[in-house]
Amino acid sequence: MARPVAVAITGGIGAGKSEALKAFARHGAATISSDEIVHRLLREDDEVRRAIVERLGTEILSDGAIDRRKVADRVFGDRERLVWLERLLHPRVSREYLAWREEQTAPLTVVEVPLLFESGGETRFDKVVAITAPARLREGRSPQSDERAQRLLPDEEKVRRADFAYENTGSLEELDAWVAGVVEELTQ
Repeated sequence: MARPVAVAITGGIGAGKSEALKAFARHGAATISSDEIVHRLLREDDEVRRAIVERLGTEILSDGAIDRRKVADRVFGDRERLVWLERLLHPRVSREYLAWREEQTAPLTVVEVPLLFESGGETRFDKVVAITAPARLREGRSPQSDERAQRLLPDEEKVRRADFAYENTGSLEELDAWVAGVVEELTQ
């Protein structure tokens, strides 16, 4: 049996990547979010938990669990800590995703990867979907720090490097219809 077509969704904060991922699932794709994988690693991977506490201190714990907000507060203003955390997590997220992908039987596997191009992860996928939206819409959907936004490639570059691009300025129904067209094209 042929391997499913591997698709990555990327885009800026608040562009609508999660909604696009849900639309792919509605149209029969196996889906997962890299953020879901990170959250699971923070909860369940003892090596990850130990390394983060060792590096960032016990203050990042709440009731014995890693508090993602506290981690974000400590790393997003400190470039060195952020690079360290990404080096800790990105290879593990990739391994988890690739193992998950091997178990899927749907014709498409789709993963949401916010830092796809920034991390060099696009080589693991057959196709890339970029979801964009004007800054005024993104800010209303998901407030972002300047530090986080500055780390992302500009939308124009993501669109240029992607196989499919959608400017998410309309309704969820319009996004869903566009995703249906992409699914149809990729599964013919």
